[in-house]
Amino acid sequence: MMSTRHGLQPRALLYVVLTTVLMHGGVQAENLQGDLPMADHPYVGMWVTDDGYIRHELLPNNRYDEARGERESAYQGRYRVTGNYIEYWDDTGFTADGEFIDGVLYHAGMVLRRKE
Repeated sequence: MMSTRHGLQPRALLYVVLTTVLMHGGVQAENLQGDLPMADHPYVGMWVTDDGYIRHELLPNNRYDEARGERESAYQGRYRVTGNYIEYWDDTGFTADGEFIDGVLYHAGMVLRRKE
């Protein structure tokens, strides 16, 4: 079997390259990774810190839009929920995660509550 000088099979190398391109905004990755639309998921909606400074909206198309203070859409990207665990891939390449516990979202040192 053929391999590259890095020891990867050509198919594995292609996967690494395509994943890197997708994760960094080359194509809307959520359409290619098999993530199901979240339209009916209970976590979709607005999540806000107690002081209202951070407003984190989980959209039904597996995208998120985060506002900070006066800055609307400060961060945007895609997300995936698995059970109570959430993973984020920011459009700039930043990654993060969080967890939903008893109706509260714990994300990047922040505590966000559902805004009704």
